[in-house]
Amino acid sequence: MAQCSESADVSSAVNGEPKKERKVAVITGITGQDGSYLAEFLLAKGYKVHGILRRSSSFNTGRIEHLYQNPQTHTEGNMKLHYGDLTDSTCLVKIINEVKPTEIYNLGAQSHVKISFELAEYTANVDGVGTLRLLDAIKTCGLTNSVKFYQASTSELYGKVQEIPQKETTPFYPRSPYGAAKLYAYWIVVNFREAYNMFATNGILFNHESPRRGSNFVTRKISRSVAKIHLGQLESFSLGNLDSKRDWGHAKDYVEAMWLMLQQEEPEDFVIATGEVHSVREFVEKAFVHVGKTIVWEGKDEQEVGRCQETGVAHVKVDPKYFRPTEVLCGFWSDRFLQQTDSWLFFSRLYRSITSLQEQKERVGVRASDFSLSLSLSP
Repeated sequence: MAQCSESADVSSAVNGEPKKERKVAVITGITGQDGSYLAEFLLAKGYKVHGILRRSSSFNTGRIEHLYQNPQTHTEGNMKLHYGDLTDSTCLVKIINEVKPTEIYNLGAQSHVKISFELAEYTANVDGVGTLRLLDAIKTCGLTNSVKFYQASTSELYGKVQEIPQKETTPFYPRSPYGAAKLYAYWIVVNFREAYNMFATNGILFNHESPRRGSNFVTRKISRSVAKIHLGQLESFSLGNLDSKRDWGHAKDYVEAMWLMLQQEEPEDFVIATGEVHSVREFVEKAFVHVGKTIVWEGKDEQEVGRCQETGVAHVKVDPKYFRPTEVLCGFWSDRFLQQTDSWLFFSRLYRSITSLQEQKERVGVRASDFSLSLSLSP
């Protein structure tokens, strides 16, 4: 592997004047939901942001187009993009040596739990070993003592929950290839922190959503489908386990938590969540309320349907193909991070996000603008 030069001494003075503190961040997965919000957040704080993205024959920068200095020409300003991949250690070493970041946020992953059962080996390679490649690149480049590293861990680590509420010391029991890969990533971060005194932290984040969430995730699937039904462009859609429960927050809040973790005096691992859990069934009901429909449930198991009380039309069906081979159990969180961090912000709740019209439009995204339709949800 290529050897890297020593990190520049950023604390040196020029003409007797201290250098301005360098704030340079590398984000893997910058084109995703969390990466795009984090890039916005860091740019607003005066960071220079370097994003790593995979090469694609189709444009995959839609979530960060507005962050270019000139979005029309893709002219870069304080955000610069680099082609790279978590499966390619050489490119990671090259980028880190060139940029010499002060903070690295590893958000890149194959992050769909259901799909991880079909792409188990790929998920392990990217989500698990990819984290090792990134940590090893930091070490190879001699930046162990100057870089702060954030690893996007997940509540899927708990899977078959061993205690309620979950906290940083709760035993892990992942129930998917995604969770298992993230478990390796979690422990390799801990290992590098303890072995090399690296400032490396795991953020165990429960589910967090937004209008930028991928359309094959359940929250966006529901919101987009409800909007299409309201416009008469869709009659029904299918879901898996309606009684699956999750703790849903908003991605904007959670990326701030990521940044706050790297501003602590000492590296630690934290659980981030809202403290509330809601079922997929409940999410469906509240989404339909915003288009003036009341959903009533009929039948059981795979024959269950959600029918509009006003029209009698069955809008929601159950399809076994969306069931996970193993389901995670519902859990709750421990709020140690909020108790210890004075600068913490409020967390968004599902109720507030969906039942408040303005919040619902902005955050949960039951609207049609995301797929080039026009929808008014005004009372």
